[in-house]
Amino acid sequence: MNSTSTHPSTRGVLFVHSAPSALLPHIEWAAAGVLGGKPDLAWVKQPAEPGTYRAELSWQAPAGTSATLASALRGWEQLRFEVSEEPTASSEGARYSFTPTLGIFHALTGLHGDVLIPEDRIKAFRAKAATGDVDIESALDGLLGLAWDNELEPFRHAGEGAPVRWLHQVV
Repeated sequence: MNSTSTHPSTRGVLFVHSAPSALLPHIEWAAAGVLGGKPDLAWVKQPAEPGTYRAELSWQAPAGTSATLASALRGWEQLRFEVSEEPTASSEGARYSFTPTLGIFHALTGLHGDVLIPEDRIKAFRAKAATGDVDIESALDGLLGLAWDNELEPFRHAGEGAPVRWLHQVV
């Protein structure tokens, strides 16, 4: 039985928003370890942070690959990245965001890329709000990953118009 029969195939994108040149081969090696093959990342200078580079890699692989890819990349503190995965008929989509100051953020996403907030997370934040540990606005900002969006936004805009490469997982 191959992996696509237990996990439907989906598509996603790895956005490396900023990485120092010393990390570039390590990022490619990590992506190859998860996706198979040799990713052809077209590195370009990241104007939002001089001395760093950015790249985008579109991929097709079994559902859940975004989690594996984010885990493979999250250990490098000088790296900023996002990994997105489209939903399938049997799974929600996903978005992972990583910044050196905030660490990793994960959200489920729907068909149109909207963040989906599971009921248990809403209940947990309601309980914290009821005890005064957090106000509802801060809780919602946390659930939506607003701090990650705010930190990554200058890097996203700096990458507009950059080339995108496709890689299909080798199975």
